[in-house]
Amino acid sequence: MRKKDCFYLGKVAKKFSFKGEVLIYLDTDEPEIYENMESVFVELNKSLVPFFIERSQIHRGDFLRVKFEDIDSEEDADEIIGCEVYLPLSMLPKLEGNKFYYHEIEGFTVEDIRLGNIGTLIRVNDSNAQALFEIDNNGTIILVPLIDNFIVEVNRKEQKLILNTPEGLVDLYLE
Repeated sequence: MRKKDCFYLGKVAKKFSFKGEVLIYLDTDEPEIYENMESVFVELNKSLVPFFIERSQIHRGDFLRVKFEDIDSEEDADEIIGCEVYLPLSMLPKLEGNKFYYHEIEGFTVEDIRLGNIGTLIRVNDSNAQALFEIDNNGTIILVPLIDNFIVEVNRKEQKLILNTPEGLVDLYLE
């Protein structure tokens, strides 16, 4: 499995028991939908390795307590602590309306209600406190804060993102 065909689910945070159980921090708003998985991919040495789950249950909200097959001791568990956990993109719940996954809108045409077509969405940059749309306008990168009130429509059929940005925000890049 290639990383580009997967989504980041979380990270193996810490050991839970001397029998090899671990706690996976789930980076999701709905951890309960991942409680009964059969397997996950764990990134080891830059490769995604399938790990099969014997049992799991939600633990204190954002954590999943997991017993993996063949991880039977604290020493075994130590080897995967801090490793990132992934699932295939096909396991993402479908979103509708103006809700979207960052990866699914990459490449969408971006239109502003006032200004018309302002470019192509390269990616959503969420490495800062405020996530930003990075939009390519003929080689100029336009940065627009990802704010729900700016999003008019996510049109998956036409691969179009329609925004209503405040006057001056995008204009600054187009001068």
